[in-house]
Amino acid sequence: MKKLLMLTTLLASPIVAAPAFAEGELKVYHWFEYIPQELVDKFTAETGVKVTIDTYDSNEAMLAALKAGKLGQYDVAVPGDYMVDIMRSEGILDAFTPEEMPNFGNIDPAWLDVPFDPGRQHSIPYQWGSTGFSVNRDVYQGDISSLGIIFNPPDELKGRINVLDSQGEVLALGSMYLGIPQCSTDRDQLKALNDMLLAAKQHWASFGSDIAKDVLVSGDASAGMIYNGFSAKARAEGANVEYAFPKEGYVVWMDNVVLLKDAPNRDNALKFMNFLLQPENAAAVTNYAAYSPGVIGATEFLDDAIKSSPENNPPAGQKGEFIIACDQETQAMYDAIWTNLKK
Repeated sequence: MKKLLMLTTLLASPIVAAPAFAEGELKVYHWFEYIPQELVDKFTAETGVKVTIDTYDSNEAMLAALKAGKLGQYDVAVPGDYMVDIMRSEGILDAFTPEEMPNFGNIDPAWLDVPFDPGRQHSIPYQWGSTGFSVNRDVYQGDISSLGIIFNPPDELKGRINVLDSQGEVLALGSMYLGIPQCSTDRDQLKALNDMLLAAKQHWASFGSDIAKDVLVSGDASAGMIYNGFSAKARAEGANVEYAFPKEGYVVWMDNVVLLKDAPNRDNALKFMNFLLQPENAAAVTNYAAYSPGVIGATEFLDDAIKSSPENNPPAGQKGEFIIACDQETQAMYDAIWTNLKK
């Protein structure tokens, strides 16, 4: 929504107003291919609120768009855990109280007092999952237990790898592969990360988050960094792919619905967030996207295929890590590595 624009001069110019949202609307900024239309239609049928959804393909793209002028045009967004922390610290989020959301008590206690939003003052859990990689087993039958499949691939996979166009995940997984901490300030470690990524890039066919599933299904890629739900969907669509939980580690993430600052339809935003905390509605997202819900009682509504999915059941002892939000000075160094990689 364009805010009311008032132009005043010494000569008392008239007020000029841009069109505003009508009552009963909601503007959502959302990841691509991540919510079933039937659930959106259900919300509209129950509330009378018309929902408009615009999409993005990375946390960083979403943040850049909001900071470039889209803040105040959307009511809610769906950032990952570390991005909630960044948005909170930059004053991009509005706050709410549990009393404003009757279903707040449905939040799984494991996802309630989270470090990126202690006490859930700005966000609710949406879905959680992992980021690793998948390999087409018709093309490569060897060991896939290491992130070397992406960063130092065997000959069979060279030139046939898709990598997510996501700075946070690429640099986090690269750090895990090298055994260095996230947000390192050690110049030698950062140089090693930069050099390793540039050497690996020559073996990659593409950067793409929204295409990660489709290139595996089509055969345009034989391996790829991917979200676990996308890998499950690729398998369901007939691709002979296996999702790996690499020994060096994998990214664990939680996407969250946040209330944006200057939301033009704040009340409708809270209605939508409350709606998503109903167990059957949280389960509907999981059954569609193939991740995991963060809501008590959702499990009974899940499809059996989701419950038993290998992509949702990592081997015992395999470690996952959340992406860490670096301080501003350190982040600038990682931004430089990413910019250099994408040249």
